[in-house]
Amino acid sequence: MKKYIVYIKCLLLIALVGFLYGFSSQRNATRIVKESVIEFANGENLFLSHEMVNKLLIQNHGALKNKAKSLINLHELENVVFSNSLVEEAKIFLTIDGVVKTVVTQRTPVARVNTGVEVYYIDKQGLKMPLSENYSARVLLVSGSVQKADVASIYALVSFVQKNEFLKKMIVGIEKKAENDYVLQTRVYNQKIQLGAIRDLDIKFKKLEAFYNEVIQNNEVEKYKTINLKYNNQVVCTKD
Repeated sequence: MKKYIVYIKCLLLIALVGFLYGFSSQRNATRIVKESVIEFANGENLFLSHEMVNKLLIQNHGALKNKAKSLINLHELENVVFSNSLVEEAKIFLTIDGVVKTVVTQRTPVARVNTGVEVYYIDKQGLKMPLSENYSARVLLVSGSVQKADVASIYALVSFVQKNEFLKKMIVGIEKKAENDYVLQTRVYNQKIQLGAIRDLDIKFKKLEAFYNEVIQNNEVEKYKTINLKYNNQVVCTKD
C-alpha cells in the first residue's frame, strides 16, 4: 500500500511540475517584446550600421517592439541577418525581460583587390567580400589582372605577410604583372620586390630579410630600386 502511495505522490508531483511549466511557458509566450538591441561582436559597427541590421530584422515581419514573444522566429531572423554579405555570424536571442538581442560578427578583410574592372576585399577566410559604403579598411592593396583562380594564392601570400612582423611593416602592396608573376611594393624605401610565382615563400622571404639586414647595416638600402627574388639561392638587385 505504501508503495502505491509513493507512486501516486510522484505522479502528482510530475503533473504539478508539468502544469507549472506549461503555465509559465504560455504566460511567457504572451508577453511582448520591450526592446530590440543590436551589438557588434568584433568592435565598433564598421561595415554595417545599427540601422542596416535593424532594417534586416524588420523587413519581413515589421518592427519587433511590442510584438508577442511567441510570434518571434529567432532562427528565421538569424538567417535574414546572415544573408547580408558583410556578416560572418549572427546570433539572436530573447531575454527573460523581453529584449530581443542581436549579436553580429562582421567579416574581417585582409586585402583590397582592384582589378581595374571590379574592386573587392579578400576576408580572413580567403573569400571575396564586397566593399562597404560605411567604412574603408586599411589593408594590403592588390592590383593587376587578378582572376577568380588567383584569390586563393593571393590569400596565402597575404596571410604569410601578416604573420611575419618584418614583412607586415615592410609590404604595402601586391601587383600581379602576369600569370605567376607578382611584384611587391615596400612602405619605406619605395622599392619593387619581384617575387615571381607565389610559391617557396619561406625561402624567398628569408633571402629578402637577410638582404635587408645586410644593406641596412651598411647604410646602402636606399641605393636599390628593385629586388629580385625569382632566382634560386641569390638576390638580384638593380640600383638607381
